[in-house]
Amino acid sequence: MLRLTELTLPIHHAPDALAPAIQKRLRLPDGDLLDFTVFKRSYDARKKSAELCFVYTIDCELRDEAAVRAKFDGDPQVRPAPDLTYRPVARAPAGFANRPLVIGFGPCGIFAALTLAQMGFRPIVLERGQAVRQRTQDTWGLWRKNTLKPESNVQFGEGGAGLFSDGKLWSQVRDPRFHGRKVLHEFVKAGAPDEILYVSKPHIGTFRLTGVVTRMREEIEALGGEVRFGQQVTDLLIERGQLRGVTLASGATLAADHLVLALGHSARETFRMLHRRQVFMEAKPFSVGFRIEHPQSLIDSARLGKYAGHPLLGAADYKLVHHARNGRSVYSFCMCPGGTVVAATSEPNRVVTNGMSQYSRNERNANAGIVVGIAPEDYPGGVAAGPLAGIALQEQLESHAFVLGGGRYEAPAQLVGDFLAGRPSTALGAVEPSYTPGVRLGDLASALPGYAIEAMREALPVFDRQIKGFARHDAVLTGVETRTSSPLRITRDAAFQSLNTRGVYPAGEGAGYAGGIMSAGIDGIRVAEALALSLLDRAGRAA
Repeated sequence: MLRLTELTLPIHHAPDALAPAIQKRLRLPDGDLLDFTVFKRSYDARKKSAELCFVYTIDCELRDEAAVRAKFDGDPQVRPAPDLTYRPVARAPAGFANRPLVIGFGPCGIFAALTLAQMGFRPIVLERGQAVRQRTQDTWGLWRKNTLKPESNVQFGEGGAGLFSDGKLWSQVRDPRFHGRKVLHEFVKAGAPDEILYVSKPHIGTFRLTGVVTRMREEIEALGGEVRFGQQVTDLLIERGQLRGVTLASGATLAADHLVLALGHSARETFRMLHRRQVFMEAKPFSVGFRIEHPQSLIDSARLGKYAGHPLLGAADYKLVHHARNGRSVYSFCMCPGGTVVAATSEPNRVVTNGMSQYSRNERNANAGIVVGIAPEDYPGGVAAGPLAGIALQEQLESHAFVLGGGRYEAPAQLVGDFLAGRPSTALGAVEPSYTPGVRLGDLASALPGYAIEAMREALPVFDRQIKGFARHDAVLTGVETRTSSPLRITRDAAFQSLNTRGVYPAGEGAGYAGGIMSAGIDGIRVAEALALSLLDRAGRAA
C-alpha cells in the first residue's frame, strides 16, 4: 500500500471525486489505481477568508507501486503506508488456569480485558458499579430526582467516566505500534460508525457508546472472560511484595497474582486502601475550574464563518489556552459541541460538573471546562502532605460547591459578565444553562482558590479576542470542575508493574497514565500485553 497525504478537495466535492483526484496527483494511467481507503479527513478553518477544503490522507493499492514510488522518490507526501495490523504478543496455552484480574471496566479496563480475552487468558473483571442499562437509570436518578447512588453514577459502572462524555476518540500520546487503530477498529466492530476510522476528531457520543460497550463486554464473555458488576475491591492480599489476591466488599476473596488496576480517577476509597497497603504512589498535577456555556451557533459562526451549519462539518469546537501573569495556565478542557453540562459527582453532599454530547451534537449550547493547572505545591499541606493531598483538595472544593448550590445537588453558577465584574448574578440572560438538577445563581469567587479565579478573570477577555462573544455577559459559568484527571500517579516500572508490588499493573486515568477514552484504551492494551508476557514467563519458570 502507498500513502498519499495532503490531498485537498473542496468540502462540497462529489462523492466520486476522490479516485480521479488520486489518479491525477499520482499521474496514474487508467486502471492503475486498484483500490483506496481514506485514512484521515480533516479541515483547517483558521483562515476565515479562505475557501474551506477537506484535506485527505489516502492509502492506495496500485498496479505497480514500485514504479510510482520511484517516480515520487523524495516526495514527503507519497510514501509507503505503515502496517496497521494488530498482532497479539502472546497466546495462552490450552488449559491455562492462571486467570488475571482487571479492576475497573472503563475504557482502560475494557481494552485490557478484551485484549487478554483475545489472547486466551480469560480475565475476570471486577467493576464496583452496574451494567450500562442499570447505570444509566441510576445516573438519570441524580439528574432528574436529586438521588445519588454512590456506586452507580457518572463515574462508576460499565463504560467508566468516558461513557457520559462527548465520546472523543483522539489523543496526542505516542503510539508507535498503532494501538489507537485497534481501539477504533474494536469500536467499529462493536457498532460505532465507520467514520471514526478517518475523521480527524472522531467521537461516538453517550447513547451510541452504551450499545458499543455492551457488545464489547459480550465479546469478552464469549471468549471465556467474566465481567462481575457490583464488586468493589476493598483490599489487596500481598505477601513479601507479591500480589496474592483481593478482598471484596462482601468479604469474599479471589486469589490472583496478576491484576490490571484500571480504577478511573474517582476511586478515592481504593486509592486510600492502596496507600495503606504501601503501594507506591505520588501526587501529580491536575486542573480545576468551571464549565462555560455559549450558544452553539456563536461557536459555529466564530470558527467556521460562512460554512457554519455545513452538514459535513457538524458543530464546531475550540481549543484555547492562556498563560496568566500570576504564572497559571488557563485552558479549555473536554470541549463538548452541541452538548450539555452534567452532574458528575460520585459522593454524597458534593457537586462536580462535566460535559457530555450525543453523537448528533445537536443541543443548543456548546460547553467546555475552563480550568487552571495546579500542582502538588498547591494542595493542603503542600508536597509534604503526601500522595493523597490532591484528593483532599478536590473533596474540599466539591463540598463547598454543594453548599453554594443550596445543598440539593444543584450547581453554583454565575454569568461571565458578573464573574468578571466581581458581583453576584441574580438573573439569567439569553443563555439557558443545561445542567440538571439545576443551577443556583450567585458568586463563584469562593468556589476555587484565589489564584485560579484571578487567572480565569484574566483569560476570559483574551479568549474573547480569539472567539468573538466568548466573554459575553450572559454566557454561563457552572461549578465546579475538579475531576479533570487523577491527582496522583500509581507509579510503574518499564515492565508496567507497580514499583514495589509485583503483579499489580497500574493503568489508565486513575493511575495517572491516560487522559480520555483513546489514551486509556491504548494504555489498557499495552498493560494487557505486558501482563500476558509476564504470565507466560512465570508459567515457563514454574515448569
